[in-house]
Amino acid sequence: MADLSNNLIEFEEDTQSGRYLTFIIENESYGIEIKFVTEIINILPITTVPGLPVYIKGIINLRGKIIPVMDIRLRFNKNVLEYNDRTCIIVALIDNMDIGFIVDSVAEVLTIPESDIVNPPEINKASNRFIKGIGKVGNGIKLLLDYQSLINCNDVEVISDQIKNI
Repeated sequence: MADLSNNLIEFEEDTQSGRYLTFIIENESYGIEIKFVTEIINILPITTVPGLPVYIKGIINLRGKIIPVMDIRLRFNKNVLEYNDRTCIIVALIDNMDIGFIVDSVAEVLTIPESDIVNPPEINKASNRFIKGIGKVGNGIKLLLDYQSLINCNDVEVISDQIKNI
């Protein structure tokens, strides 16, 4: 029975390999590995929490679970944009913590073979710190995010402490 369960887990991981949820921020296409995404929801009321970095917009109550929410635009130092009916929150499980990522819109789920993913150019390490690869899709590209660099260790500590105090 354990072998069957292990095979099922390996099958699930294998079917998600190379699959990315793509989304738009300021007319640029980004992707995050689908295996980290738990759900996509419409924008919800966000409660601001003092002491968090400016790109952490606050927290939401998602079916009784408190989830911190990061505005990817602000994390990337892009212009602030008013949320609209296309704005979504991608809820992902990152390092055993649910976190919501606010994006302009969600595009699609794509399979990008590893052979079509290249390293970002070494132009500016600071600007590439969130990008783990560039996926070539048809004539276009998708900037593939390094989910771990979006949230640094200090952010996780601050967020955890603030949520515990609620």
